[in-house]
Amino acid sequence: MPKLNKILLAEDEPDIRAICTLSLESLGGFEVRTCENGQGVLDCIDEFHPDLVVLDVMMPGLDGPNTLARLQQNTATKDTPVVFLTARNQPADIEWLRRLGALDVLPKPFDPVTLPGAMQEIWNRHVAA
Repeated sequence: MPKLNKILLAEDEPDIRAICTLSLESLGGFEVRTCENGQGVLDCIDEFHPDLVVLDVMMPGLDGPNTLARLQQNTATKDTPVVFLTARNQPADIEWLRRLGALDVLPKPFDPVTLPGAMQEIWNRHVAA
């Protein structure tokens, strides 16, 4: 089973970006690269080669859903799994994001202590599928 090592996170709020990074690196042992929006993901994904991309839905410039669409259109990144971490977590929103191709949707606010485990659980379901 492939191991989850590298996570690329796009989040426009600096505090949330910092909390996610601290949680995923310190508690989860993951290598994390962060960007402020979807364009940042597109700019560094080929060099970083993440196992998993985590996107906020609402970001300035290129938002999460449009970033996912751009990743899916690129043959080099079309199979990179994507998880949304978002405050848009009503059942209809979650269903919409899954229909777009997201592996899963994690709600904000989130518990930094359980975030790495949630990412690992989503990854494990993905690789077992």
